[in-house]
Amino acid sequence: MLKVGLTGGIGSGKSAVASRLAALGAVVVDADRIAREVVAPGSAGLAEVVAAFSDKVLGADGALDRAALGALVFGDEAARRTLEGITHPRVRARSAELVAAAPTDAIVVNDVPLLAEVGLAPTYHLVVVVQTAVPTRMARLTRDRGMAPEEAQRRIAAQADDATRGAVADVLLTNDGTLTELHAAVDALWRDRLLPYERNVREGCAVPPGPAALGGPDPAWPEQYARLAARIRHAAGGDIRVDHVGSTAVPGLAAPDVIDIQVTVSSLDEADGPLAQRLAEAGFPRLPGDWWDAPRQPDPVRWAKRLHGGADPGRPVRLHLREAGSPGWRYALLMRDHLRADPARRADYLQVKRDLAAAAPEHAAWGTVTDPWFDEEHLRAEEWAAQTGWRP
Repeated sequence: MLKVGLTGGIGSGKSAVASRLAALGAVVVDADRIAREVVAPGSAGLAEVVAAFSDKVLGADGALDRAALGALVFGDEAARRTLEGITHPRVRARSAELVAAAPTDAIVVNDVPLLAEVGLAPTYHLVVVVQTAVPTRMARLTRDRGMAPEEAQRRIAAQADDATRGAVADVLLTNDGTLTELHAAVDALWRDRLLPYERNVREGCAVPPGPAALGGPDPAWPEQYARLAARIRHAAGGDIRVDHVGSTAVPGLAAPDVIDIQVTVSSLDEADGPLAQRLAEAGFPRLPGDWWDAPRQPDPVRWAKRLHGGADPGRPVRLHLREAGSPGWRYALLMRDHLRADPARRADYLQVKRDLAAAAPEHAAWGTVTDPWFDEEHLRAEEWAAQTGWRP
């Protein structure tokens, strides 16, 4: 199933997005609702909260007085962490039960207010963040929830800021307009990205990259790589080396909008083992057939690798699984680092790629294999490595 993390600050309109996704057919797992459930009257969770904060957090009916508890923990980091230590494990366990019960072809949306704060982003195929200007959130909280302005401001300050949530966002939904506008954005996300993404993950299909037209440079490429790399490491389930390689890894360099990632394996047998299935389930299915990198002169032997793509139609990606220490593995890292270090070579490289794209747009990538400039650049890069003591 496709797992989507949904988050946003208090008053951002996250619940409106969740409701719209549920109406479209998503299975919504609401962490706030579950958080209330795990401290319901008679629950072990409520007993532990009372033991930690006293019966002053109980109402006359014996239920949790959320306002009284909030007054204790908001602004007091130690108290907040104590509360989170009680509730978060229970919320995670109940959420896992609900996800496990969803159909295998479901789009499961986890509505998690503190997704960014607790580091959950890599566990999802996609993270959607609802972002709204703080004055708009303040107005909603005071108008719709009856909060005093000081309390609303305190609640907002206790959560992650926009930059922190933005760093984990694959999709940023801005909600400063009308509800109609928000619904239109959610509908487009569902139709154009979530539905095909779910189908691709279920069927193990990678989205082919689009035309090899040069674009950018896009300052968002490094952040996009970082989110992808975190998912790959989580899927691998261990300590695995992941590197941003290719043209999008070189700051300031125009490139086709495809994130190339090198995953280091101990051997190609490792790449063919359980790792391949784990990557596919995380949204990076293996591409069929045999794959290799064309060797740079004077090496006459093709450099074997495994190639995976991305199932997300909104983010073209290629995963190159190469053996640690192999010529192709070294070349990908050396080429990147030499171009990063030498502006003149970077400018030459860009001009060569532009010339190749202009001469044969459909075969520009193949031109990088056959053009003699790349063999010359390989020799220059090796000289630079020897002079500087570079190590991969």
